[in-house]
Amino acid sequence: MREQIFSLLIDHIQLTVLAVGLAVIIGLPVGILISRYIKISKPVLAVANVIQAIPSMALLGFAIPILGIGVVPSVIAVALYALLPIIKNTYTGMSTINRDTLEAAKGIGMTTQEILFRVQLPMALPVIMAGIRISAVNTVGLMTMAAYVGAGGLGYLVYAGIRTVNTVQTLAGAIPACLLALFIDYFFGLIEKLVTPVGLVLKDSGEPTKIFRERKRRVITFAVICAIILSLFGAELFSKSQKADIVVASKDYTEQIILNNMVADVIEGNTDLKVKRKMALGGSEICFKALQTGDIDMIAEYSGTLYSLILKHDPISDKQIVYDTMKKELKEQYNIACLNQMNYNNTFTLAVKPETAEKYNLKTLSDLKDASGNLTLGAEIEFFDRQDGLVGLKQTYGLSFANELTVVSSNRYTALENGDCDVIDAYSTDGLLKKFNLVCLEDDKNFFVPYFATPIIRQEVLDKYPQIVPYVNALGASLSEDTMMELNYEVDEQQLSPEKVARDYVIDNGLVPSTMPRINN
Repeated sequence: MREQIFSLLIDHIQLTVLAVGLAVIIGLPVGILISRYIKISKPVLAVANVIQAIPSMALLGFAIPILGIGVVPSVIAVALYALLPIIKNTYTGMSTINRDTLEAAKGIGMTTQEILFRVQLPMALPVIMAGIRISAVNTVGLMTMAAYVGAGGLGYLVYAGIRTVNTVQTLAGAIPACLLALFIDYFFGLIEKLVTPVGLVLKDSGEPTKIFRERKRRVITFAVICAIILSLFGAELFSKSQKADIVVASKDYTEQIILNNMVADVIEGNTDLKVKRKMALGGSEICFKALQTGDIDMIAEYSGTLYSLILKHDPISDKQIVYDTMKKELKEQYNIACLNQMNYNNTFTLAVKPETAEKYNLKTLSDLKDASGNLTLGAEIEFFDRQDGLVGLKQTYGLSFANELTVVSSNRYTALENGDCDVIDAYSTDGLLKKFNLVCLEDDKNFFVPYFATPIIRQEVLDKYPQIVPYVNALGASLSEDTMMELNYEVDEQQLSPEKVARDYVIDNGLVPSTMPRINN
């Protein structure tokens, strides 16, 4: 865990520096420009305000189809949020300089460029730096969303902790982020003092010797901090310099991270190929888009998701038709190959607490019809809008819930436990079902599409590395619903890392050589 926190902290610092740097490169000239041409200041500031008002995840969502996943969309999205304080403070600092001072500068023969660099910017620097400082601190917090698109950073631990209801893991990401924000505030405060012209400081203090001694100390501190940061960056970049043969990804919940780490392990353990892991990306559409653009090469997805959400077919319950259709159409439409379906079905289910099941005599989804008018459903966003989710479920079973709440990820289980809802959507292999001792209602009309885990890979990558197929297929054949629920439980309840659970499973079941090193939690 300690090494992971350190690595993610370095990622977070890198992303923050890039985003703030980009915001300064854009925002500073824009602020100077609108201070000179007052007429355009209002529309420019209005645009910056509108960008600030857009929800961060929405802005990231807009960027993904254009920029793909990873560092680039994260940095650009966060940099856009950092623009407003920089533009506004630059404009304010430049606009509030005494007109007599500027007239005096002209009077002694200074050119427009000399006035800008020798008078206006030096005098406005304290205000400009205050804007940059605010942007930098805000960027530290916003950059947690970078984990959603595989760019790394401390957000990975925060989201992982929320997903598994693991407060320790959430704090392992949140506390370093808070400390980093305080450090960034100090660091940019140091820069602010260093770039403030000595003349302005002397005007307030009048003690030259003390001021120059203090400035010398700050310069040394600044140099030491920069040297440490650069050495950390260099070490981290060197450790990541090796190019991978295959990039394996996962979606952002426990089973996906375990499953795709197992896929990566059996490839690395049985071949000479180097695998890069991009785990805990966003939802299905983000991952599939990344597969299309080549940002990732392989992911174990679910047949129902591919059939209904990606290929837009109406839900059916025939396992073989679903597999044959998606295999054919993914190859024809996207040049993506399907390997064998794995030996377990992680389909949708609705779950209730034992006392709710007893009170309303609930065993099947048909039993839920009469009781649904008294119950509140808590479900993820995806479940509400899908034909193979709540839309079709209502049509098939005639359900009509008293209230419907959108609850993200594992928060559904917390909401159910706290009494905020009575019924939740779940996946049949969720470890949290076991942790919270919930009752899953039987799909007695076979509505839900089969969701057999199915590795999909870009055809060109499969053509290049066909030797991976037997090892991935062997992994799939070894799994079952009970096995996956137990593995998920080890992460969600016993607080083991997904990477350790995955590695232990493939070693213990002879899917990789026993000499493959195990992972400490």
